[in-house]
Amino acid sequence: MERKGDFSRKTRETHIELKLNLDGQGKYEVNTGIGFFNHMLETISMHSLIDMRLDASGDIHVDFHHLVEDVGIALGAGVKELLGDKKGVRRFGQSAVPLDEALVEVIVDISGRPLCVTNFTEFKGEIGNFNFELGDVFFNGFASMGFTVHIVVKRGANLHHILEASCKAFARALRMAVEKDERMKNIIPSTKDFIQS
Repeated sequence: MERKGDFSRKTRETHIELKLNLDGQGKYEVNTGIGFFNHMLETISMHSLIDMRLDASGDIHVDFHHLVEDVGIALGAGVKELLGDKKGVRRFGQSAVPLDEALVEVIVDISGRPLCVTNFTEFKGEIGNFNFELGDVFFNGFASMGFTVHIVVKRGANLHHILEASCKAFARALRMAVEKDERMKNIIPSTKDFIQS
């Protein structure tokens, strides 16, 4: 079964149209109206090998918060729907990625339990006009759809490098977690829901 589909999310503050293919080649077309955020989403698509076409608009004249959060929610909801009953996937993914002086490790569990833990609060500042704390906003939005995400910045000084390394590590961990495992065919990767056929 193909794991691809179209998704839409519309609120009073944002409008998001999203097309995903979990088994893609990392092709992307991203437009959020926020240059740095576009760059981070393109990075996630490329390194996860999830094809992504995203058109998002919203009240960014007020603040970037709503749009960044809602894109995270839409992406998490889309991935969750495409995983279905999760039969045959690896479930867990882990990656550590360097970018110059920055080093970030990310672990993802597609458990159905929403939790995001980071140490981003140790870092403050702006990347152009993009506040670093919006990284937490995005990843929390994604995780809220039923994913456990741990992000540990092991070292780093440049905020751009830290957030980009975080997105790359997240992408590679997510890629691993959603990959099909031939040895797990027709098996839900949980002792709670163990089904074999």
